[in-house]
Amino acid sequence: MLSRLGFPPVGDHRRFVVAIGVDAIGSGVFMPITVLYFLRTTDVPLEQVGLALSVAAAVALPVVLLVGHLVDRFGAKRILLAANAIQAVGYLAYLTVDGYLGVQLVTTLVATGQAAFWASYSPMVAAITRPGERELWYGFLGALRNVGFAIGGLVAGVAISVGTPAAFRAMVAADAASYLLALVLLLAVPAHDRGPGGAQPAGDADAHAAGERSGALAGLSIVLRDKPFHALIVANTGYALACLALNYAMPVYAVEILDLPGWVTGAIFTLNTVMVGFGQGLAVRSMTGHRRHRVVAAGNLAFAAGFVLMAAAGMLPVAVAVTGVLVAAAVYTVGELLGGPVLTTVAVDSRPEHLRGRYLAAYQLSWNVASIIGPVGFSWLLARGPLPVWVALTVVALAGVALAPVLGRALPVAAARVTNDAG
Repeated sequence: MLSRLGFPPVGDHRRFVVAIGVDAIGSGVFMPITVLYFLRTTDVPLEQVGLALSVAAAVALPVVLLVGHLVDRFGAKRILLAANAIQAVGYLAYLTVDGYLGVQLVTTLVATGQAAFWASYSPMVAAITRPGERELWYGFLGALRNVGFAIGGLVAGVAISVGTPAAFRAMVAADAASYLLALVLLLAVPAHDRGPGGAQPAGDADAHAAGERSGALAGLSIVLRDKPFHALIVANTGYALACLALNYAMPVYAVEILDLPGWVTGAIFTLNTVMVGFGQGLAVRSMTGHRRHRVVAAGNLAFAAGFVLMAAAGMLPVAVAVTGVLVAAAVYTVGELLGGPVLTTVAVDSRPEHLRGRYLAAYQLSWNVASIIGPVGFSWLLARGPLPVWVALTVVALAGVALAPVLGRALPVAAARVTNDAG
């Protein structure tokens, strides 16, 4: 079944794949009730809940760089295990809070665990796979996580429908249990990575030694001096902003701006989930033989087309606008299918293995920055009418098209062809 969908054979990686799926379902359970949980189980007002989440996200930014250093020093698996443990403890602590200080502490703990997860997840996938097949694996695991989010979201819908504090607490307990189960499954997964004391290329020994002496700050210093890698960070920041439009711009636009029926928002997410879940592998297979930077450009063109169609839907009668919004969401999702696996593979393969944690931590920062800019920026633009947000996002996507050949010149890996075959 997986092979027909274009995904790689799971084989010896079965435990890892199941662990990632369980983790995704648990995350999906909590994502829709992130704010509602505190509103239903504490007396903390909405404004303070939002403040706590923003502060937690800000605290997580430097954690990403620290985690990158720890991945290079101790190996990705150990940090991934620690990330799951931190998140399990954090969500269990959610059950005990009743005031702002408690909310701030537990959201910061969970944000730290999430930062550790994402900064070690990509290096872990890189460690257990081989060059040439990584687009397939990142695409497959991304699709798996997307489906897991959808399943978890359906479960969360039960809690929202019931509406009692006990129902919300049950969802949080289930989320914590999912991280513990994922941790147990990951324990049996071979690390495969260099770990402490491993070998590194002789030519990179001085940089590595300097990194070990300077600690996490060396990770930032190395990346700041690496100008070619900056092109990838900028390119992925644009990709991340486009991806966040699904969560923060499209629902508000459809329901609040265009006054479409509430089910349209659910339909947008369902359409995206189905396309990613069943189309990601096929999309990656279709890239075979194409240069990576051109695939990135095509993905950004799809994003731009989706945003233009979304803006055009706002000029249609309501009955037709529903179809227009869904068509726009489908075209937009093609951009997501094309860009994600390629950009992550370029980040993984373009730099030495013994510095992979630090480089991928810097790459991950582009997502963190987009997560801070996106919600505020989209809200501000949507408050100014139906068009500004799509004009801005179209400009971002077209800038990504223009940057793609620069990416190919800056990083040879980005100019290489997708092989979908282990080298």
